[in-house]
Amino acid sequence: MARLATKDGDSVLARIADEKRHENAYTRIIEKLLEVDPNTTMQAIANMMRKRIITMPLHLMYDGQDLNLFEHFFATFQKQGVYTSRHYSEILEFFITRWELEKLEGLMEEARRAQDFVRQLPRNIRRLENRAKILQSRQVKFSWIFNVSLSV
Repeated sequence: MARLATKDGDSVLARIADEKRHENAYTRIIEKLLEVDPNTTMQAIANMMRKRIITMPLHLMYDGQDLNLFEHFFATFQKQGVYTSRHYSEILEFFITRWELEKLEGLMEEARRAQDFVRQLPRNIRRLENRAKILQSRQVKFSWIFNVSLSV
């Protein structure tokens, strides 16, 4: 997203959308939390993933008309290759490796279950992406781009 904003000359949007800055901040915070309390942190990571808390802030977007605007918007992103489920699963794999979540030992039972859940997420997301590719496209109008119909 930041790359596209930079290309279009919007430096403010590029800075806001700079995922590398977000990545560095979240990485350091979670590393410290895992160091201090790996059980609670592992459970919190799994809880956030189950509740889909870690998602694009755009999931809150609403134009006053389309109750499924984010789903339609994200489907368009996927089709254009801007941000896909594959990207998301790769990001998860990166963090699982970076935080060494698979190597955590001595966790309590609930934290071990959380660890297993998080470990399996990238594979499960890729499986869902493959199923989604099978589904047929449909046209959706986006009110905020003058009711242009896009294939989602």
